Amino acid sequence: SELAPGQRPHTPLYRPEDRVAYLETAIIPRYRDVPDEPPTLAELAARYGLKPAGARPGVLAYLRELWRYREFIATYANGRIIAQFGQARLGRLWQVLTPLVNAGVYFLIFGLILGASRGVENFICYLCVGLFIFNYTQLTASTAVSSISGQIGLVRALQFPRASLPIAMSLMQLQNLLLSMIVLAGIVLVSGEPLTLEWLWIVPALVLQSLFNLGLGLFLARIGAKIVDLRQILPYLLRTWMYASGVLYSVDMFALHLPSWATPIMHANPASVFIELARYSLMEGIPMASSFEWLWLMAGAWSVVALVLGFVYFWRGEPEYGRG
Repeated sequence: SELAPGQRPHTPLYRPEDRVAYLETAIIPRYRDVPDEPPTLAELAARYGLKPAGARPGVLAYLRELWRYREFIATYANGRIIAQFGQARLGRLWQVLTPLVNAGVYFLIFGLILGASRGVENFICYLCVGLFIFNYTQLTASTAVSSISGQIGLVRALQFPRASLPIAMSLMQLQNLLLSMIVLAGIVLVSGEPLTLEWLWIVPALVLQSLFNLGLGLFLARIGAKIVDLRQILPYLLRTWMYASGVLYSVDMFALHLPSWATPIMHANPASVFIELARYSLMEGIPMASSFEWLWLMAGAWSVVALVLGFVYFWRGEPEYGRG
């Protein structure tokens, strides 16, 4: 029909062909693009490169990460030393005075009163070497057991390899040992022992002991993170270990007072092995429970076993540290 002047053509609001075009261009493609099932969390994480927080890396990756944090480990160890002796007037001298005072007390009780010095000519030197060497392992174990549980705020606040803390504790005690060995060398010389080339054996002996201490510290750190009460029990265990390591008396007394089957076990005690190596290096004519070659084999075996097992045991618990 013809339109009147000024009248616009009438356009219908809805046309069937528009509906078909809408279905073809909008709804049908969208329906086809929808997957059968939504992606899983693992698929989404892989798509966007996300990793779980606190996941345990591989052993090699974990070692590389520890190497990246070497400056943090060294700084943390130095800071702990300063904090430990910062309030005392004598400062780091207590690192030396403590084993010296203990040596004086033990010499009075075991050397003079109980007569444990029989069979050992230079008993005061024999006693001091045993105390200084065992004290190194004892302090490493005592500080490492609370390295995680005692710094739980730091563990929860920052992301870093948790093994840094027990390693820093071991490094701290190694620094303390270096000062103590200067004093011990003076005691050995003053007591009448000669300065010989055999003193050089003390260096590899302390290296092996340090590796053993590190493995022991890593092992105790994980247990201490789970069982906080372990640090209350540990001093009694360490004291028993000291009495069983020939620190306060001659190692020959094991064969005199123990059954034949128990004597080799006491001689294989790692603390006793490292103490005997140190005594062999710094002293002459002392009683030895094992041959020099056998002592080195046992020291090497203990160091490797303790370090490998301690590291693997601690590494396996990496995702657990800091969780309630």
